[in-house]
Amino acid sequence: MKHFACGDVVRGCTAVFVGDTDDEILALVGRHARTDHGLVDLPGELVAAVRSAITTQAA
Repeated sequence: MKHFACGDVVRGCTAVFVGDTDDEILALVGRHARTDHGLVDLPGELVAAVRSAITTQAA
């Protein structure tokens, strides 16, 4: 199981995402970034930061 806490990249955000793959997490985070943070496009450096903060947890 993959895990990402938005607060690891965006200070103060409490959103947490869980999925089976990095790509699933990135899709969820993309929707969150647009809806809750008002980002229209996700800069490459933000995607890289999210990728590096995704962890794998035991199911």
